[in-house]
Amino acid sequence: MSYLFYALASVFIISLLSLVGVFTLFFKKDKLEKIIFFLVSFSAGALLGVAILHLLPEAISQDNSIIKIGIYFLSGILSFFILEKIVHWRHCHIRTSKKHPHSFGIMNIVGDGIHNFVDGLIIGSSYIISIPLGITTTIGMIAHEIPQEISDFGVLLYAKFTKKKALLFNFLSACLAILGTIIALILTGQIEGLSTFLIAFGAGGFVYIAGSDLIPELHKETKIKKSLMQLLGIILGILFAIFALFLE
Repeated sequence: MSYLFYALASVFIISLLSLVGVFTLFFKKDKLEKIIFFLVSFSAGALLGVAILHLLPEAISQDNSIIKIGIYFLSGILSFFILEKIVHWRHCHIRTSKKHPHSFGIMNIVGDGIHNFVDGLIIGSSYIISIPLGITTTIGMIAHEIPQEISDFGVLLYAKFTKKKALLFNFLSACLAILGTIIALILTGQIEGLSTFLIAFGAGGFVYIAGSDLIPELHKETKIKKSLMQLLGIILGILFAIFALFLE
């Protein structure tokens, strides 16, 4: 049952990352951009490495049906595409104010909450397979969560949430990952093949996040020096995933 402790501890740490936004208030804009700049690069490499070198091989080892694993993988990509659409939908035309925060702020919380819940499912199922796989998956998520939570905090402030409310709602949204992990730990032992689905599904989600969210952000920077630093960050993220293979 040691995996239970590791899984809950990991997802709790990830949930606490939702509070990282408050620390951005103490950094100068240029320094903050440099930190996020590197984290996004490293996260892209780490997520791709974890998905392709860890999650997909693990799913295939559990079920030799390549077509089935491929469908699970593609369902992860499509599901995260839908989640991103939910976050970006906006129907409100009333002027933004503290009494009426724009719906994109609300939808950001909802979409991020669903995203966190799915992350919790993936973490829970990965720990059931092995503790090293769970730790590797968790670190890959952490690399992605830090810049994402900073961005979410900024979105809520822009939507006219107060700093306290932005932190509170961000944290409550992040806590859905804990619920997802608990459900995965309970159901994986009862539903045959669930862990295989969640692992392949998670791999698809990771590839989507890296390819659709992170790498396009990196392409906005065209200076050679910064582009080389981005490449270094991606390579370091992939090397982390390769190094983690030896832990398994």
